[in-house]
Amino acid sequence: MLTFVVRRLLLAVPVLLGVVFVVMLTIDLLPGDAVTLMLGEHATKDAVAKLRDHLGLDKPFLVRYLDYVGRVFLHGDLGRSIQQNRPVAAELADAWPATVQLTAAALVLAAVLGIAAGVASAVWPNSLFDAFARLGSLFGLSMPIFWTGLVLIVIFSLWLHWLPVGGAGSLAHLVLPAVTLALPSVAMIARMTRSAVLDVLYQDYVRTARAKGVGELLVLGRHALRNAFIPILTLLGLQSGQLMGGAVLTETVFAWPGLGRLMVKAIFARDYILLQGAVLVFALAFVVINLLVDLSYGLLDPRVGRQG
Repeated sequence: MLTFVVRRLLLAVPVLLGVVFVVMLTIDLLPGDAVTLMLGEHATKDAVAKLRDHLGLDKPFLVRYLDYVGRVFLHGDLGRSIQQNRPVAAELADAWPATVQLTAAALVLAAVLGIAAGVASAVWPNSLFDAFARLGSLFGLSMPIFWTGLVLIVIFSLWLHWLPVGGAGSLAHLVLPAVTLALPSVAMIARMTRSAVLDVLYQDYVRTARAKGVGELLVLGRHALRNAFIPILTLLGLQSGQLMGGAVLTETVFAWPGLGRLMVKAIFARDYILLQGAVLVFALAFVVINLLVDLSYGLLDPRVGRQG
């Protein structure tokens, strides 16, 4: 197990290096100049040259890339935000908890609703509930997050006055962003759970358990759902990363003070140093989540642990 963990961590290094490379290259290819944007169009050439030298933008791309990688991976220095003139680590530390809170709430909501709907659809296939569940899944997958958020704001905030429009500070502020972010994942998890449970419900060991007189709920929980849970768990791990990515739009729509909204502000301000740090944190979180998912396979199926 230790060898497996070490090997996965070593494989994560080139992934993070590639993420940093792509982000820096993308920022370089964007139209406009960050220095001119910060100083204004009427800035003198000397002022532009001094700031460009201060930020290291006068160096070739590969030199800047290697400098940044060395500072991050050898010294843990993410640099300073151009816009706020604060360490990027401090900016990320302020915004990260809100994103974790939103993502965790959306993931729990998606897992509970998606697995429950998928199991019910598998137990009663081709029923009226199954038809409504599949129709709801198609609807959830088709609706863009920003549109769903705006519709929920109009209904529950402007018409019914049940929930706040945006911001943070209480559980009521979390409801609409979490529901908006979770809906596409509920649809995907429900479809995967239905398919996985249907695959095992008619296996020999399930029929044997029923023949021995085991209760239907116990058969479903201990034999069917446990053996069908590995693909569901894989999807939950993937959805965790997608929920973090979807938080960028959700946090912007609901003015949620998280990392996604911070990234949007950094993009508009051309604060490339802050943007690089935020994307790197997202990539690192995704790597860690996938590692935890892989380790949990051994708990669900000992054969996977022995093979690993």
